[in-house]
Amino acid sequence: MLKKELTFALNYALNKGFQIHPDAFEFLENVDVKKLEKIIKDIVREKTRKKLFQINQDDLESYFGIKDDSSLECEYKVLFDPTPKITSGEGVSGYNSLFASRFNKLKRIISDRPESRMLKSITSVKSAQSEDDMYVCGLVTTRITERNITKLILEDPSGSFEGIIFDNELQKTADTLLNDQFIMARVAIGKNSGFIIKDLIPPDIPDQASNKSESEVYAVFLSDLHIGSKYFMEEELREFVSWLSSPDPVARKVRFVLIGGDAVDGVGIYPNQDKELVCQTIEEQLKKMEDIISKIPNYVKIFIIPGNHDPGRRALPQPAIPKKYNSSLWEKDNVVMVGNPAVVSLNGVKVLMFHGQSIDDIVKTTPGLSYDSPTNVMKHLLRARHLSPIYGSQTPIAPESEDLMVIDEIPDIFHVGHVHRAQLDMYKGILLINSGSWQNQTPFQASVGMTPNPGIALMVNLKTFQVLHQNYNSKLDNILQS
Repeated sequence: MLKKELTFALNYALNKGFQIHPDAFEFLENVDVKKLEKIIKDIVREKTRKKLFQINQDDLESYFGIKDDSSLECEYKVLFDPTPKITSGEGVSGYNSLFASRFNKLKRIISDRPESRMLKSITSVKSAQSEDDMYVCGLVTTRITERNITKLILEDPSGSFEGIIFDNELQKTADTLLNDQFIMARVAIGKNSGFIIKDLIPPDIPDQASNKSESEVYAVFLSDLHIGSKYFMEEELREFVSWLSSPDPVARKVRFVLIGGDAVDGVGIYPNQDKELVCQTIEEQLKKMEDIISKIPNYVKIFIIPGNHDPGRRALPQPAIPKKYNSSLWEKDNVVMVGNPAVVSLNGVKVLMFHGQSIDDIVKTTPGLSYDSPTNVMKHLLRARHLSPIYGSQTPIAPESEDLMVIDEIPDIFHVGHVHRAQLDMYKGILLINSGSWQNQTPFQASVGMTPNPGIALMVNLKTFQVLHQNYNSKLDNILQS
């Protein structure tokens, strides 16, 4: 039912011989009722002068000054999308190719460090008689701590190497290493011909200046909408989407929306999920998603990656959500469907998008890390220069011939979701964003003590990297972590 103020304002236009296009009704429902009469009278006066007797959404957007501003730069480029690169191998040979690719890529990355000039293969170090310190690199296959001593086993293409760590501080560093993570080690031969590890050097991210947009435009970061779940905050998300078409000065400068996976709740993801769904099929869920994002202005580019709840393959890297489930979503001019992970350039600002499935494995195996502070895990991934190092745990990893989870491209913004905790941080000039969720706490989350902070919309000024946020959650204790 239309508000009486809106009915009164529209009757004025109808009595002047105007037609009202249906897309104008929805727009006007979000306008301040006190301004409706003046808005309609102003538009009627202007269009009567031009002898045009229909009011549509374009007229209203022009009136509010929210039509696409051609002076605002809006350039995007997909720098990396795993979808066309996926060529899974099979069995042992497939995984041998994967780990060989991982080793070679990360060795190239670490070769920028001065110590790399002294790198030797594991076989040559084991046969060396040098009294000087030597450097090796490899993937961590074993980490054991006992009797105040930490033992590490590293592997490279030439063989494996066992080293002992006595130093207490270095042991703490070793405790954070993940299985299958790449590391460079400084080693020396001990008195009993064993090897002592004196330093551990991860590939890490070099300090460098961030790329910034020349134009003051905003990117919106969302994740974990879980459309189709009865806990999906549909009303709140629709309210935010309506705001994007409002005359608000920030909304008028939004040109990009990035959705970091789990756009829908999926089907058959966990036992008895059907009891928690309002949309029982993937097609229904994606249709509702299409309906919601179609309300976003056409001049805003929308990037969507899959998560573990979305249709398609579960193993990392994931190709884009398959077109067969909703072809019209793929065909929208302002929607860009990419895989997980992906790197996109927004006015020159590089954004690494990753849903974040590997956070589950890392939190379980690394002391001091938790779901409550996802940006600490994100720093861990950047130091390792890999988005999912651990093989054989909860996160499935496909035996790709090339390891597409290595962080080759250094991002300006690192965008992750998955854990439903919105949080901000910085690491070596990189803006870290976990964009939280738009799903209220589920019974499962309550049973394991997970407290999400859903319904927070995050917007980044790509010229200044200032982050603004809007909380659409009515709970007073729902705050953004930073």
